[in-house]
Amino acid sequence: MKILIFIIGLTVTFFLAFLVSSNRKEIKYKPILTLLVIQLILSYFLLNTSIGFILVKGIADAFGVLLKYSESGINFVFGGLANKGEAPFFLSALLPIIFIAVLIGILQHFRILPFIIKGIGFLLSKVNGLGKLESYNAVAAAIVGQGEVFITVKDQLGQLSRKRLYTLCASSMSTVSMSIVGSYMKMVEPKYVVTALVLNLFSGFIIVHIVNPYTVSKEEDILELQEYKKQTFFEMLGEYIILGFTVAITVAAMLIGFVALIAAINGLFNSIFDITFQSILGYIFSPLAFIMGIPASEIVQAGNIMATKLVTNEFVAMLDLKNVAGDLSPRTVGILSIFLVSFANFSSIGIIAGATKSIDPKQANVVSQFGLKLLYGATLVSLLSGTIVGVML
Repeated sequence: MKILIFIIGLTVTFFLAFLVSSNRKEIKYKPILTLLVIQLILSYFLLNTSIGFILVKGIADAFGVLLKYSESGINFVFGGLANKGEAPFFLSALLPIIFIAVLIGILQHFRILPFIIKGIGFLLSKVNGLGKLESYNAVAAAIVGQGEVFITVKDQLGQLSRKRLYTLCASSMSTVSMSIVGSYMKMVEPKYVVTALVLNLFSGFIIVHIVNPYTVSKEEDILELQEYKKQTFFEMLGEYIILGFTVAITVAAMLIGFVALIAAINGLFNSIFDITFQSILGYIFSPLAFIMGIPASEIVQAGNIMATKLVTNEFVAMLDLKNVAGDLSPRTVGILSIFLVSFANFSSIGIIAGATKSIDPKQANVVSQFGLKLLYGATLVSLLSGTIVGVML
């Protein structure tokens, strides 16, 4: 039964992508099959082998150590604000972003991170059927963030065709930033966060091949990165500390606004229709939950959380999942955790459009035109990753 649902899930996901394909005749099926096989191998390795368990545990423990280090700074400033073990979400899950951002800045400053990103991107370009720029961007977006990544390709952004620009934006929306991975690990199991990071990279390539197929010529397949501005070590530290704090404050503000808005809408719907808005969304998304492998008895509740992520953001949905995880089966929690680890939500359209507008206003207008298609494709990426994990759990 698990295999049958997996096949149905793949078929439905690919069909939904095929429906909005810009050129169905140009779809390359060989790289899609190759990437799918790689995903199945990696997901089995990470979730079902002892070596994979050790690797994932090592990564999770490393983030755990970093989060403990970040606590020393947080406690120094906010030590008396909350009782021990009862620190509010902003202190325990969001402020650690500042320290992670500093580490990313240090790796950037000493050119370690760009070397790693270019290396991984080059290897991926050999199997994903896309260009070097697209491969680099997908890896870079998962590390430096969906907005900041466009700065590194500033010189090439204005020269990109509409299709290549879509791919770059799709990669930014389909993954998550390394700076907030630690925050995710406070809400969902670290092994699912790590697995989602890996799977979404390949799922993004697969969906792009279907939704936005094209061929990059050798003349176009050039990777020219923006030179990092020269600054002293302490200038860099100050910049990334402020950047990390800005991200934390932005996420906090979005949580306050979205949680309050959802509560208000739920109250309005409940008073008029005797059913909450989230419950309605749960019924709408329940078929998608089913094809990922979630048990039929839990698909409405799962669909509720999936829809919450789409209309608000992944943090709100993760908090909802954390609150009801005890009432759901481990299988459902695992699949939902994978689905939630991405930036596929409406607010990301504005973030990406804003990031490109600051660099190239003309290209930003193009991005805005295919904003909904970006969100549609990124949601299919999460659906594909969830489906693949569903057959492994």
